[in-house]
Amino acid sequence: MEPYVTPESIGAKAQLWLEKIKPFNQHQMQLNIDKVALLVIDMQRFFLDPASPTFTCGGLAILPTLKQLIQAFREANRPVIYTCHAHHPDRIDAGIMGWWWEGMCVEGSVESKVSDDIAPLPNEKVIFKHRYSAFYNTDLETVLRCLKVEDLVISGIMTNLCCESTTRDAYYRDYKVFFLADGTGSVNEEMHLASLLNLAFGFAFVTTANDVIQLLQK
Repeated sequence: MEPYVTPESIGAKAQLWLEKIKPFNQHQMQLNIDKVALLVIDMQRFFLDPASPTFTCGGLAILPTLKQLIQAFREANRPVIYTCHAHHPDRIDAGIMGWWWEGMCVEGSVESKVSDDIAPLPNEKVIFKHRYSAFYNTDLETVLRCLKVEDLVISGIMTNLCCESTTRDAYYRDYKVFFLADGTGSVNEEMHLASLLNLAFGFAFVTTANDVIQLLQK
């Protein structure tokens, strides 16, 4: 099956998505550069491998965009925080997810590592999680508080699962969320666009990586 988006088409596609959600994407918040952090969610080999049972084609499409975005955050001396979703080999932490999904990413495996193209630096925080939201039973909130972060830029995969769940939890905690139309990906366009619409309506300002990069470079 052909992917719904590619690195070459992501820019044009994002503009179409933004136009479709425009009537609901009305909470255009101002990004506070001194208080912002980037979340890179689950960009792991397991989800980017076409042979994986949970392959996310949208993840491959956004890799070049995320590479530029991450570099811009590093140059602006702002935090880049990664998440990795993985489970114990014996699935003792899987719960309902072990029943729900055909394959599971195993902690410590080669497949559980972040893609080499955007791998975290030694001093960058990696949040290890067992559920969709990066806030659920992790130390993410503590880290953000210690870094005095108030604004979050959300990127990664899947748009409609871990990215959306994390965004909703961030909103509940009063963070301003900037959700990237061209920096998040899913398995098909319908799911991706549905999340952009829902999040714009109730939880985040949907924007593009380039818009964020331009603000960081001012």
